[in-house]
Amino acid sequence: MFWVLLLLLAWAVAGVACTRLCLAAVAAAAAEPRDGYADVDAGPGHDLTLYEAAFLSGGPGRVADVTMISMARQRRLLLAHTGWATVVDPRGRDEMERSVIGAIGPEGQSRIAPVRAAAAGADAVRRLADGLVRAGLAVPDGGAGTTVAAGMRQVRAAAVAVLALGVAALLLPARTGMPAGLVALWFALPLTLCLSCLAIARFEARPYSRWASPAGQRLLGALARRPAGEGDERSFLTCVAVRGVRAIGEPDLRAAFAHRDQPWPPR
Repeated sequence: MFWVLLLLLAWAVAGVACTRLCLAAVAAAAAEPRDGYADVDAGPGHDLTLYEAAFLSGGPGRVADVTMISMARQRRLLLAHTGWATVVDPRGRDEMERSVIGAIGPEGQSRIAPVRAAAAGADAVRRLADGLVRAGLAVPDGGAGTTVAAGMRQVRAAAVAVLALGVAALLLPARTGMPAGLVALWFALPLTLCLSCLAIARFEARPYSRWASPAGQRLLGALARRPAGEGDERSFLTCVAVRGVRAIGEPDLRAAFAHRDQPWPPR
């Protein structure tokens, strides 16, 4: 009867994950009237900067990416296709650029990956995040959006775990005469619970973003719908801020990020 122990474990995993998701959804619904980022009128008339759009779309790492790409387009930072960054102009024009230059170090050259990580954790990015949270455009750490999203990830993981436990039970050499179909049916019950919770959360819960609040998502949507001029530098950087480095059309610049983990410096 070892398969019964696996069944109990499957129920425990599914029950805990689904309970956490339900509690998170209830807490999110209760917190909506108090959360500034849930206010429909949050951020009216706010014109997102490139850094703000980058943070709301992709978080601190996206801000670092946009900063380095902007400096590279202005020929003040060289991003080699081998994945290394070299400072050309050591004078940063704002806090973000100074954070990137400081992350590269006094030698003026470093791999892109550690520069990105250091710049993403800089004080300038934290201040940017705090300002967006106060404006009601970003989700605070531990906010309802991140809690619900984490709960959904846990339920998805629980569904995979239940499926794996069911397969393990079916592969047991002896089930004391229990038909395989009946064993599979027992494991289908906790799996159905997980899938049902995911379906309900998908259709009933409002869409959450890891970084942007609903008000921030509306501003991002409006920003993405703006017409872009051909060859417009700001339009290019806005596209990168919203979509990430995959929006880069320049082969050499795209290669710098695609191969940023190369262990050798550019020649």
